[in-house]
Amino acid sequence: MKIDKKEVEKLAHLARLEFTEEEKESMVADMDKILGFVAKIDELDLEGVEPLVYMTDEEAPLRKDVVVEQSTREEALKNAPDRDTDYFRVPKVVQRKGE
Repeated sequence: MKIDKKEVEKLAHLARLEFTEEEKESMVADMDKILGFVAKIDELDLEGVEPLVYMTDEEAPLRKDVVVEQSTREEALKNAPDRDTDYFRVPKVVQRKGE
């Protein structure tokens, strides 16, 4: 498949991107290189080769999911600049229409 400027413009529209004329030309060249690389892979004999999902066969060690109390509510709130009994008080960030 040959990439041309019209194809780049179509892809840019779908991706909601804007390119200058020079950037479009650069994208045409870059996409041609990418497709050329993929075409080389198509030339290889990959019969019997399993797809590679991970770069290693090792599994990531997992820790036990144990609930522990890291800090008490009082410890968490003791340095709060403003609090209301059991909660942090923060400035209002959401406004209703008309406010």
